[in-house]
Amino acid sequence: MTHVTEQPLVQGGRSAALAAACVRGGVAAGLGLGALAVLVIAAWVSSPFPDGGPGDVLHAAAGLWLLAHGVELIRTDTLSGLPAPLGVVPLLLTALPVWLVHRAARDTLDPGAGVRDRPRPSPSGAVASVAGGYLLVTAAVVLYSESGPLPAELVTAGLWPPAVVAGAAGAGVWTALGRPFPGPRWAVLARAAGLGLGTLLTGGAVAAAASTAWHAGRAQTVFLGLAGEWSGRAVVLLLVLALLPNAAVWGAAYGLGPGFALGTGALATPLGLAGDPAVPPFPLLAAVPAEGRGTWLHWAVAAVPLVAAVLLGHRVGRSARTWTARDTALTVLGAAGACGAAVAVLAAAAGGPLGSGRLAAFGPVGWQTGAAAVLWGACAGLPAALGVRAWGRRSPRSKRVPAPAPAPDLTKTKVEAEAAASGDREPSRKEWWRPARRPALKWWGRLRRTGAAAGVPAPGSTPQEDPYDDDLYGGSYGNAYGNAYGGPYGDPFGDTGYEPYDFLPAAWEPSPEPRPKPDPEPDPKQDQDPEPAPGPAPDSKEPGA
Repeated sequence: MTHVTEQPLVQGGRSAALAAACVRGGVAAGLGLGALAVLVIAAWVSSPFPDGGPGDVLHAAAGLWLLAHGVELIRTDTLSGLPAPLGVVPLLLTALPVWLVHRAARDTLDPGAGVRDRPRPSPSGAVASVAGGYLLVTAAVVLYSESGPLPAELVTAGLWPPAVVAGAAGAGVWTALGRPFPGPRWAVLARAAGLGLGTLLTGGAVAAAASTAWHAGRAQTVFLGLAGEWSGRAVVLLLVLALLPNAAVWGAAYGLGPGFALGTGALATPLGLAGDPAVPPFPLLAAVPAEGRGTWLHWAVAAVPLVAAVLLGHRVGRSARTWTARDTALTVLGAAGACGAAVAVLAAAAGGPLGSGRLAAFGPVGWQTGAAAVLWGACAGLPAALGVRAWGRRSPRSKRVPAPAPAPDLTKTKVEAEAAASGDREPSRKEWWRPARRPALKWWGRLRRTGAAAGVPAPGSTPQEDPYDDDLYGGSYGNAYGNAYGGPYGDPFGDTGYEPYDFLPAAWEPSPEPRPKPDPEPDPKQDQDPEPAPGPAPDSKEPGA
């Protein structure tokens, strides 16, 4: 019988863990707000002509903090007196609150090595508590901004901050749990989507930097004209740094095809700049292409989404060698969809209104950019994935085994083998002038093998030729001694590599004991009686007989 029980909100049943997680979220919000307030106050103090008092500075810091969460602000101090919206989010400022929320949620489930015994909330409880504490501070800041020069637009204030905070908190809890995936295909899908997104943003950043460098003179003129003193230029420079990720997104949207809007009636795409652009003076906007039709330099930016889609498909194809074609295609489409969703969110945040009238639409359109990213991933990534999968599933060809080398003929003597080798080989350029070398006459070797003196034939042979003749190794001398011993360098046992030094002991081997000499054989002549001395002849008579 299976019992289905609901997971408790807090492990150990202690609600103090939820309260601690909520406090962590509030502290993260306070740290982000305080960091931006310090920057704004420093810029206000260093300005030689400050505008407004300390209250206005704090309201500006609160509005900038809300803008980093995607909240649209309303500017009331305009020249026309009509409120103007401000919705372009500096993406570099967004990285600060996202990192703080991520860290707070991660530390809630992983408090550290020294406090492992503390009760911890469940993953869902950690996300809810951290996000709840953060959003409480956000609501207070929204209410505070309503009385300042940059009040928050309530619709976007109720939509974007909860989504940003919940997403960052969920990513922190997922990191604390070890980044688990439901299956290996989901892990491949996420990695492929991240690779495609990173390639798109990197290529967009390179395109934006190249265009800025191409129009460096115009960008410098605009930068120096915005502020005359060093404090104002420092503020402009900080704003340029905060908008650098926006420029990368704009470059990616330009390469994908939809491009970006430069006002309500102007659109910049690789095909050209159409309409009458309304570009405010700003250094990064000096990189906007000139009016007219695009050239091959503008069309080359389309290589960025192509490379991103191919890398996405290649990443899936490397892991799909054992998958079916249907699973591979679904994974590629899923990765392309995830990459397109991320691009759409970034494009929507990087663009927005900069004012009223013609500046009501500025930057890339989110849904168009995301749809183009999905289309690129499906059209270029799917064939790449299937091709890499097919290449990985191919059967390796059998390698050709080289033919074995012929075994050396052991019946040939060393001299015959050398003569055959030298006869087949053509002399090289370095050896053509050298005369043929005579083989050395090793008389001492012949002496030790035959047991005869140099120049004296062995017993049983009758060589008549000169032992020092040039045909020593092929004449009658060689025949006489070769027949008996297999050549002048052979031995009676048929060993063609025989050398007398083979029988000498090495330095590490004990010397062989001398064999005892056999007893000399007795001389048969000594065993016989000595012959008697010759006496007188029998017929001879002694005198006096």
